[in-house]
Amino acid sequence: MKLPQVKGSNLARQKMAFPDDFAGQINLVFIAFLRWHQDQVDEWVPFVEKLAKEYPGLHYYEFPTLSGRGFVYRTFLNEGMRAGIPDEATRSRTITLYLDKNAFRKALDIDSEQNIWVYLFEKSGDVLWRTEGRFTMEKGKALRNFLDQSKF
Repeated sequence: MKLPQVKGSNLARQKMAFPDDFAGQINLVFIAFLRWHQDQVDEWVPFVEKLAKEYPGLHYYEFPTLSGRGFVYRTFLNEGMRAGIPDEATRSRTITLYLDKNAFRKALDIDSEQNIWVYLFEKSGDVLWRTEGRFTMEKGKALRNFLDQSKF
């Protein structure tokens, strides 16, 4: 399984394309479909920030994922999210994707938009590991074990 080519702009207003613009050797991506999913992402962030310090090749991103819409809608939504996130590092790693969600979900074998999906990608976009939903200690341990076993 592989991340399909996707394009978007981060909340720092930089155009980006993935997997080409992944900065890390390995890249953890939170894929969110609904506004309230941000709470689930926020539960993961403290754990992932610690992991990023332990594994220098690990970078992480947030991909709010929405159906394609017009320019005015996109601008309004992006600027609203930008205003709500004052931290520059968070703005840089939050890339809004406007795309065909059904095709995107099919490519990544995502069967539901009820929770976030957490993917670990190689720089090439190949999927290394994934899980769904809120952070739990079990999920955190599984991710850490994968990283330890993979020698990243």
